[in-house]
Amino acid sequence: MQQTVTSRTTGRATVPVAVRVAARRRVAVVALAVAALATVAFAAPAGAATPRQTTASEVSTEKDAKLGTILVAGNTVYTLKGKSCTGQCLKSWTPVVLPAGTASATAGTGVDSAKLGTKATADGSTQITYGGKALYWSAKDKAPGDVKGAGSDKWGKWNVVVTAKSGSGSGGTSTTNAGTGGAAF
Repeated sequence: MQQTVTSRTTGRATVPVAVRVAARRRVAVVALAVAALATVAFAAPAGAATPRQTTASEVSTEKDAKLGTILVAGNTVYTLKGKSCTGQCLKSWTPVVLPAGTASATAGTGVDSAKLGTKATADGSTQITYGGKALYWSAKDKAPGDVKGAGSDKWGKWNVVVTAKSGSGSGGTSTTNAGTGGAAF
């Protein structure tokens, strides 16, 4: 049985120290539990994709062991042969557009600057083109160097932009055709 202690100055009952300490511990435990649950509830799911890239100002090249030298703007870029990419297509294929206020793309290492261009999009953005073809990023590519977007879908055939085919032991390079997953430029 607990005793009630009365304060000499106020004449009111006070709570024993042991009870106050126990109450503070319970509050601390509840606060930690709530914080842990909030972290779990609002954390990104395992394997969640990082936000997709939306703009680029430089197009450069990267070596792919299978395809050869390919164009990249952060991630691999693709061209579409077939219908145009609008509406639902844009959920899987992000146009490679210039940042606001940028008039033209910069040709990085290995890129033919004469083939770089731009075109206006329906929303007023400036999309980068290569050899007159609009460039897109694939939602399937999660990291630089991924080439998972090549193939056909209901919008047409998507090709990695290959500037030089991987050499077959001869030490030289050549262009590839769309049948190998890359568009020759």
